[in-house]
Amino acid sequence: MILKRLPTQIVMYLVVIAWIYVVLMMSVAEATNSNGTLLGAIITFVLYGVGPVALVVYLMGTPARHKAIKKREADALARQTSVDVDTGSQ
Repeated sequence: MILKRLPTQIVMYLVVIAWIYVVLMMSVAEATNSNGTLLGAIITFVLYGVGPVALVVYLMGTPARHKAIKKREADALARQTSVDVDTGSQ
């Protein structure tokens, strides 16, 4: 299957784009319906689309953020150790 070969981040963003498209179509249907309103369409887009997608992207990105922080701290520690070794040998 094609999805098994793609990295997890790419698949996550594909799902996010697809969901935003679905919610956008729901909002258009709400706005163009004879009983629908533009305010209803905006509320639909925000409550069904932007809010949940922002939450999911934030939660799914947490492991990557933790890895980046640990890598940055390890690099800083390695730089600090190499500076200490360089200055201590003179």
